[in-house]
Amino acid sequence: MPTRSRIHLPMRPLPVSFALVDCNNFYVSCERLFNPRLHERPVVVLSNNDGCIIARSNEAKALGLKMGDPWFKKKAFLHQHGVAIYSSNYGLYGDLSHRVMSILQEEEPEVEIYSIDEAFVQLPGDRDSLGERGRSLKKRLDRCVGIPVSVGIGPTKTLAKIAAGVAKKNPSCQGVFHLATPRIQETILAQTAVNDIWGIGRQSSKKLNQRGIYTALELQQS
Repeated sequence: MPTRSRIHLPMRPLPVSFALVDCNNFYVSCERLFNPRLHERPVVVLSNNDGCIIARSNEAKALGLKMGDPWFKKKAFLHQHGVAIYSSNYGLYGDLSHRVMSILQEEEPEVEIYSIDEAFVQLPGDRDSLGERGRSLKKRLDRCVGIPVSVGIGPTKTLAKIAAGVAKKNPSCQGVFHLATPRIQETILAQTAVNDIWGIGRQSSKKLNQRGIYTALELQQS
């Protein structure tokens, strides 16, 4: 009897989303890792030669301190409010960054290191599993390195970066936010100013505002 030939259908690749893993207040978090007494205390890290502020804890931000504030102008204010002040230690920061990135590369094969404290990670899988995958990455980094991170997940790198901002600012997210559905994406984009979109600078924002485009959602729909 003739044998039937088997038809092999190509397997559909799993859809891919992106996670942006962003170390929170990275330089400050590195200093706190070796000095637990700094937790819940305002902390700043200064640039080379102690010129200006380049990292702030959330407590320091709450005092109104800004990135780039000159040290000599803020010296009295910092001492008045009991702010812990550290000169930058790039050797330490580089070593801890390497640990973070190495763990991400152990967990997922496709990791793009964007900066010393940020990396994009490709996450293949169905939509419902991605939030849990993000929480798993965060837990392992907390356990193995001790550096707190925010994880934003979205279908593109730009949306992942927006999601990471939500994860960082909203305590209810517990450090992980997934733009899981079109409805959630639309809600978040409507709340995101165009000047907060990755890659859009001040001049581009002004031009978009002149065209009546003020939010990420309006830009997407334009």
